[in-house]
Amino acid sequence: MLKGLFSFNGRYRILHLTWFAFFLTFVCWFNFAPFATTIGKQLNLTPEQIKTLGICNLALTIPARIIIGMLLDRFGPRITYSLLLIFASVPCLATALSQNFEHLVISRLLMGIVGAGFVVGIRMVSEWFPPKEIGIAQGIYGGWGNFGAFGAEFTLPTIAVAASFMNGGASNWRFAIALTGIIAAIYGLIYYNSVQDTPVGKVYKRPKKNGALEVTSVKSFWALIISNFGLIFALGLLAWRLAQKNIHFLTQSQMYLVWLLLAGLFAYQTYKAYQVNKELLIGKKTYPPSERYQFRQVALLEFTYVTNFGSELAVVSMLPAFFEKTFGLEHVVAGMIAAAYPFLNLISRPSGGLISDKFGSRKWTMTIISGGIAVGYLMAHFINSSWPIPLAIAVTMFAAYFAQAGCGATYSIAPLIKKEATGQIAGNVGAYGNFGGVVYLTIFSLTDASTLFSTMGIAAMICAFMCGFFLKEPKDSFAGAYEGELAETPTKRSTIFTEE
Repeated sequence: MLKGLFSFNGRYRILHLTWFAFFLTFVCWFNFAPFATTIGKQLNLTPEQIKTLGICNLALTIPARIIIGMLLDRFGPRITYSLLLIFASVPCLATALSQNFEHLVISRLLMGIVGAGFVVGIRMVSEWFPPKEIGIAQGIYGGWGNFGAFGAEFTLPTIAVAASFMNGGASNWRFAIALTGIIAAIYGLIYYNSVQDTPVGKVYKRPKKNGALEVTSVKSFWALIISNFGLIFALGLLAWRLAQKNIHFLTQSQMYLVWLLLAGLFAYQTYKAYQVNKELLIGKKTYPPSERYQFRQVALLEFTYVTNFGSELAVVSMLPAFFEKTFGLEHVVAGMIAAAYPFLNLISRPSGGLISDKFGSRKWTMTIISGGIAVGYLMAHFINSSWPIPLAIAVTMFAAYFAQAGCGATYSIAPLIKKEATGQIAGNVGAYGNFGGVVYLTIFSLTDASTLFSTMGIAAMICAFMCGFFLKEPKDSFAGAYEGELAETPTKRSTIFTEE
């Protein structure tokens, strides 16, 4: 795997083209954070409004990852990713043209849809790489793609300064943000003409039913419903935040209307889930052991993604301001230090996947890494102005490594649960990363950085215990090919995901 990584042929070409697509979606998704202070000053935004925009940036990614997961399983990654990249130009240009807080809220909500692009590549990579290499392949895809957050943080201010001659000598943040959308749209066309969904001769498996995730037991159905409610809750939390007196975006009446609409959405989701799984629920259908999987394993992966990617989203959004205020640094310096957090994705997320491939147990890899996340954030809880800056950076990077490695470990498991539903499973798990981001940033907006770090640390500690006791090893975790496909090498079988 590692030897072929530097080639641009076969499956490695697909991997490189796909991680770069993810990279561009992240550049777009995080193109507001480097300019938050500047935009706040120019448009007279309050600190609470700037924090709220960070939450808005994550909100619609929650339902979008589920919806795009369904579209992905039905239409394939080539079409889905290409259209999403082209769509990215819309919120980018809308942000660049925004004149007030209301405009920014709408544009950043739309930008959250672009953040759902991650799900698409999970299915694409799983089509081209066997289970025994899925951890490192998904880690490279996710880690190098996540590097887009660093790309936005580190390069966009430079582009804005370089383009200042078009803005009377002032930093041209509007041009920099618009440029990200234009580049993404162009690459969407390139991607469509450069990739295919599966290797030659391989059939792209689609779910037999569309509209909701097909489960294989009654218990799993109710677990799915609870999972859907959690995502609706996160959107309701955002609506509540937008109705607070210091935000002034929604009135109380409008907030209640949003809650009513969310209740309707939850009812519709439940109805679609019932439709897809009706035969199972009324006892007309049972699944043979080879087709069964436990949704509670998906739920556990959702929790791991809350603690790793959810915390990463929150930290990337608040870290520049945290270093700026805690240590009295210049904005540019604080931003460059904070950019080291997403920069680490280059090695940390792939290493999490690689460890999962080589350690021999994906379950215990996930458990140990979750414990590392807990230790990292609980140490970060104690950072204050009396700390030497290098020590504060070291603790932050320790937490960053385990959080990002945890993302790689999570998605070394997710594609192995149910191949034909990989998009929907990856969408659900990914959506909970954004659920975590919304909840964590809401806590941050109401408290402070110290409370945020301790909350994330405690959540990760609980997650580590749950993984240790309840997470199971997927079927054929280290096989040379997926079930029903020709194996490249002799396989190693693991405990099977079956209903108890």
